[in-house]
Amino acid sequence: MLKYFLPNQHVKSIFEINPTALKEMGIRGIITDLDNTLVPWDVKNATPQVVEWLESMQEENIKVTIISNNKQERVQIFSEPLGVPFMFSARKPLRRAFIAAAKEMELQRDQVVVIGDQLMTDVLGGNRAGFYTILVVPIVQTDEKITRVNRMMERKILNYFRKKGKITWEE
Repeated sequence: MLKYFLPNQHVKSIFEINPTALKEMGIRGIITDLDNTLVPWDVKNATPQVVEWLESMQEENIKVTIISNNKQERVQIFSEPLGVPFMFSARKPLRRAFIAAAKEMELQRDQVVVIGDQLMTDVLGGNRAGFYTILVVPIVQTDEKITRVNRMMERKILNYFRKKGKITWEE
């Protein structure tokens, strides 16, 4: 069961993920979390750097879909100005939203990566649904209440993986 919490890759931020490397892996689509992955959880709009990153993916014909457990208004306010498809109230880590996002992009699971900042939602859900997962360091260290509980559990899981030699990065 713990294997589902182990991401395939770990990066400090989305900006370390570039379209050339993704294309070399055969990736044609990204399913990404929103809060603390693309922008801090309390920031409504994309930063210029995020807009540039999304545009770089689009220029290389890599589709992006945002899936979030947050409410429609939050995700819509962020996504619509960018023209990025989105799913809200996704109920991650359930597999359904991940599979639906890939289907909407008309891509197979091996052509899509899942990017997120949480083991308990993004990595677990992406792995259970059969996707390549990339864990990013949360943009800010503050979270909403429910996420704080997840972070405590994540630290225990990461420490276990570190002791077993399955991960080498530092938090």
